[in-house]
Amino acid sequence: MKVSKRVRLEDVAAEVGLSPASVSLVLRGVAGPSAETRERVLAAATRLGYRADRTASLLARRRTHLLGVPVALRDAFRAELAEELQLAADAAGYAVALSALTPAHDEARVVEDLLDLRCEALVLLSPSLTPAALAELGARVPLAVLGLRIPPDGFDVVRVADDVGVAAAVEHLVGLGHRRIVHVDGGAEPMAPVRRAGFRAASAGLPARVVPGGADEAAGAAAGRALLAELPTAVVTANDRSAIGLLDVFVRAGVRVPEDVSVVGFDDSALARLSHIDLTTVSQEAAGQADRAVAAVLERLDGGRAEPTESVLPPRLVVRGTTAPPAVSAR
Repeated sequence: MKVSKRVRLEDVAAEVGLSPASVSLVLRGVAGPSAETRERVLAAATRLGYRADRTASLLARRRTHLLGVPVALRDAFRAELAEELQLAADAAGYAVALSALTPAHDEARVVEDLLDLRCEALVLLSPSLTPAALAELGARVPLAVLGLRIPPDGFDVVRVADDVGVAAAVEHLVGLGHRRIVHVDGGAEPMAPVRRAGFRAASAGLPARVVPGGADEAAGAAAGRALLAELPTAVVTANDRSAIGLLDVFVRAGVRVPEDVSVVGFDDSALARLSHIDLTTVSQEAAGQADRAVAAVLERLDGGRAEPTESVLPPRLVVRGTTAPPAVSAR
């Protein structure tokens, strides 16, 4: 006897040309889809003979107390954020499922893997997903987005004021007597435009300039090599990893930091705190961001809050050994 194949939610979605998430909203009677969409989905479900999987439905009602976090493990600051999220979740009685981002596992795939593990909420760290994709994901599961200056559209946003942090770095350098200041920007990273704008506003009236950069040590090293031809007296990089690549180039070229050039990073990652690096940097308050993010998704899960929120934390300048007044001859 031939056994007929069970019609799945994905089959209904393919029939009407919608995402499984949208079809699920209709079949569960959740507000959001239009009346026309509801009619199309229900008609297709009837036509295909779709029946909800009662076992899966019952299983879904059980709480897992599990929060999902995709993380780029090679990024020291994001790895530190993930650790702080674990501590904040532990304090609230929740566990964290970490899933590594790799060239073979991009953010969209990792998110689906975490949802397959039945994570009740997600926390994304400076995600590369589009605003539309984030809004769609926020309609499926409580979601907190860290590190993006983006309107909260069905999800919560937690970030530091990046432009204020860069401005604090510039003000620190100006206070030391620097005028020829360069910003190595963050390239295509989501935070780059805000930090670049903060630098330009804070350095208005100075002989300051912006040079191309990126998110990692290689980008900082490339910027460092370009600056060797005409050294500024100070550099503000878009993040600590870029600063470390730049420092390596300067050391190899015999440029003394901070005697010849002062350097400021951004993140206050564990790398910046190493004694042989001792990097002046801007703290993103990782513990504070983690606490706010966990509180936000738990308010949705346990408190019933529906309206999205945005939490903006003040950054903090951490002065260490890579900044000093410029040499008299360099002013």
